[in-house]
Amino acid sequence: MKKIEEIRKDFPILSQKVHGQPLMYLDSGATSQKPQLVIDALVNYYQTYNANVHRGTYQMSQIATHHYEQVREKVKAFIGADLTEEIIYTHGTTDGLNLVCSSWGEDHIQEGDEIVVTRMEHHSNFVCWQQLAKRKKAK
Repeated sequence: MKKIEEIRKDFPILSQKVHGQPLMYLDSGATSQKPQLVIDALVNYYQTYNANVHRGTYQMSQIATHHYEQVREKVKAFIGADLTEEIIYTHGTTDGLNLVCSSWGEDHIQEGDEIVVTRMEHHSNFVCWQQLAKRKKAK
């Protein structure tokens, strides 16, 4: 396993110092920092095939879709999913939580069920379950 300093080198933003100390970014739930590999891939995308995925019949859109689906295959292998269709990208944590709550929750939570969240939960992981409980008459 890589040592922490080797991992930090992959993330350009972590080379900064704050108050004379190496930057320690602890708000990854809101915004994750990007390694240079991801930054380079984004720059390449914007410079060479920036187009809608799954929506165009023109060449750049087809190239963008191809790369998008290649990433879906890599994620599938990385997390051990059975199908690429199991890989769903969302705009962020709140969007993902709302999707789980409104899809899985709607199908599986029944009247009288108890939904447990901790006091430490982010607002976005509390409100959707609270609203689901009201709709389903769960606790």
